[in-house]
This record gives sequence, structure tokens and C-alpha cells, in this order.
Amino acid sequence: MLHSVRRAILALALGLSLPAIAQPVETSHGPAILESAAKGLESPWGLAFLPDGRMLVTEKPGRLRIVEKNGALNPAITGVPAVFARGQGGLLDVVLAPDFVTTRQLYLSFAEPRDGGGATSVLSAKLSADGTSLTDTKVIFRQQPASSGPVHFGSRIVIARDGNLFIALGERGQKERSQELGTHYGKVVRIKPDGSVPADNPFLKQAGAQPEIWSYGHRNIQGAALHPATGALWTAEHGAMGGDEINQPRPGRNYGWPVITYGKDYSGAKIGVGTRKEGMEQPVHYWDPSIAPSGMTFYTGAAFPKWRGSMFVGALAGSLVSRLELDGAKVVREERLLNGLGHRYRDIRQGPDGFLYLLTDGRDGKILRLRPK
Repeated sequence: MLHSVRRAILALALGLSLPAIAQPVETSHGPAILESAAKGLESPWGLAFLPDGRMLVTEKPGRLRIVEKNGALNPAITGVPAVFARGQGGLLDVVLAPDFVTTRQLYLSFAEPRDGGGATSVLSAKLSADGTSLTDTKVIFRQQPASSGPVHFGSRIVIARDGNLFIALGERGQKERSQELGTHYGKVVRIKPDGSVPADNPFLKQAGAQPEIWSYGHRNIQGAALHPATGALWTAEHGAMGGDEINQPRPGRNYGWPVITYGKDYSGAKIGVGTRKEGMEQPVHYWDPSIAPSGMTFYTGAAFPKWRGSMFVGALAGSLVSRLELDGAKVVREERLLNGLGHRYRDIRQGPDGFLYLLTDGRDGKILRLRPK
């Protein structure tokens, strides 16, 4: 006991992190350990691993930090743009460019303050060699129009195999505009790394349509990832009261919100015409009641070999992690993990060690690590 106290005092004096407290959990893979990898984050939202194994984490109030391997938090990186930190808005996702090792380039999504309120934007920037600042910053996409509303900003960034960027966007609480091609509300958009529009985007030549649109009829996408075998984009989308969806957005397709949905309004009233309508896509999978999905990854590591190929989705209201087994483009089984622990799981990523890393939502946010026992 005395030795433990002395070790704790020494760690605090040196600014080091204390060893993580491990919690045993049971899974279909066998016993596993859930432990704290870092703590003291304010509303963390997005997580990305640097090539050396350290982590980049966004905090919704507008901070981007590097988290050391021992869990220590570095000071906020300078050069991050001002954010519309209202409601669900703020600094959101972070993704490294495929050539980050040589270019130091990354992308941030954020709620940008503008005339009329704010809207989701994407920033291209370079991280300085010492990891303390962003340079060469440029906003390469702006959701149109801006709105004073505080909800449904999306937003995940996924880099496709061809180098183009998918950006998942919410409908800002204005559900009917998900069906309007003249806005970016409730859409998945696709742009080139410099912000220009790919020549094969489905609505590029349609009068009155926003040329960046890839798919539409979405509510609020907060999870997105590429399938490791096919390279296809998959998304996780918040429904209303029920009706959370997994989709595989395809170019030009309409995913139905708010005309069709498996959920109801928070008042209990019916939304739209029901669950099906000709010309609108069915979800690959849906949850009713809602789990509030946020954060998605496909598992490809060696630490949990039985889980290879599974999709993992973090849940906020559900306070769980959903593991979905796939057969092609069909979900054939769900395992619910880490429920009952009281955490809201905002993001989930596979680390370079093959373990799963989770961001917990809230003012005292943490990075949790799930590893085999």
C-alpha cells in the first residue's frame, strides 16, 4: 500500500499518467479487459492514430490535442479555426490524409460560425513537425445554407480508395430539406482533397442541385467507414424515436428521411408515409428502440481474430457497443458489448496494436481501450 502511494505521488510530480484500472468484460471472443487509456477530455468527438501510435483527439469546444501513449494530454494545438460551439456543434471529426507521413496533411470537420448561425465545414491543414500547430489551413467544403439551429451537424469524414472525401452531414433539424437537392442538409457529399467536385458525382449536371451531393434523404449521420474488402462506404445514422439506420450509400440514391422511417416522432406521432416507398432505399439494418449510433469501424486486426470483418458501432443513448456480423451486404448477427457501464460511446477506432479504442462522451470524457484478457 505504501509503495502504491509513493508511486502515485511520483507519477503526479513528474506529470505522468497512472496505470489504467482494468475492468473484466465477457464477450463472444472470450474474456476481455476494458481499461482507461486517457482521461480529462472535454466532450471528445473524433479520434485518429498518428503513425507513431499517439492519438489525435478533437474536443467539441474547439480543441485538438495529441494524446501520448501513456495517456498524457498535450496542450491544445494552435491554428484550429473558431467553432460554432452550440448544442451539438463544435469541433467534430479528424482524419489523416493517406500520405500523412510525408505531407503531414489532415482534415477536420467542424461547425463553422457564419452569418445566420453556423453549418458544417471541412478544413484541410498540415500538422507541424513538433505537433503543436496547424499550418496551410484551408476550408475546402461548406455546407449550405447556414442555420441558427443547434442540432444535427453530422459529421464524419471518410477517405475513399480513390482519394476522394466522403462527408456525412445532418439535416440541421429541418427534416424536409433532406429531400431537397438544392441544399447540403441530410446528405452525403463527395469532394476531391482540394474541395473541387469529382466529374462523376451523380448530380453534377443537374440544374439546381448542389454538385457535391452523393446521396440524400439522411437524418444525422455520425458513424461512417469504408468496408475493408469492398471499399464501399457504410454509415450509421440517428433516427428519431427509433429508426436508427445502417446504410451503404450509393450515388444518387434516396434514403428516405423523412418520408420513410422505422421510427416515430418524439411526440409519438407518425413520421412520413411508413417504412417503404418506391424509389427510396431500405436500410441494411435498423434499431428500434434507438441506440443513438455514433462512431463506426470495421475490425481487421489480429488481437481479436474471431471478430475480423465485424462492424463495430458505438452508441450514445444505448450506452453500448454494437458488433455486427456481415454476410456480404447483410447484417446476420448483433452482439451488444460494454452495456450497463454507464458510458456514452462517441467514437470507436481500431488501434495499430489491434485493440479497440473508444471515446466516451461528456465533460469528463475518456479514451477507453478494449483488449483481450
